[in-house]
Amino acid sequence: MKLMTQSLIIATLPSLAVADYVGLSFDFVKVENDLYTVRMYADFTSPNDQLHGVFGDAADPLYIYSEQELYQNQFGGPTSATINPALFPVFPSLEYDSWVTIGSENLYDNEMNDIGIDWGNFEAGGNIETDNGIWFSIPNSAQTFAGSDGRVLIAQLTTIGFGNVYGEINLTGQNASGETYYARNQYFSLLIPSPGCLCLLGLYGMRSRRRC
Repeated sequence: MKLMTQSLIIATLPSLAVADYVGLSFDFVKVENDLYTVRMYADFTSPNDQLHGVFGDAADPLYIYSEQELYQNQFGGPTSATINPALFPVFPSLEYDSWVTIGSENLYDNEMNDIGIDWGNFEAGGNIETDNGIWFSIPNSAQTFAGSDGRVLIAQLTTIGFGNVYGEINLTGQNASGETYYARNQYFSLLIPSPGCLCLLGLYGMRSRRRC
């Protein structure tokens, strides 16, 4: 059950001539006891902008680190394609499993996949790292579009206790004009709040964007 939510933009980009990706934002959801769920989104300027993949390569590795252990439910998996909401009434804590995604929060009509990422450490409550991997969805599938709220869900991370969550990711997709974009070196850093005070305590930033 959601007790409280707070939406916060934590990375912004300067305006460009072409409408597309503009930054990252997070929703914070206090769940129960010392569990805190954070949802990460890519933000866009048009409902027809798309996010196709989140990747790391040799030039710009992807990493997502947490100072605290990440909560992993035995009935979940590393991506949202493994999350079966029909199990929530029987295993309610499954709703707070940590996973990555492209726009979908469960397995229904989910066309996402991944290549080249070793999820072993993540599934054990640790970090995500890759210099040759991607999670992605089929272009033009419904889950890739920013839609009316102008954003696409990238990940859900639940920490056991509070502490710093930070990382750097690279994004690729297509804007409303049909042009492919690459948004590299998208850095974030935030402090998951203490019990009873669901507010941002950490600073955040973003490195420069470059097109490839």
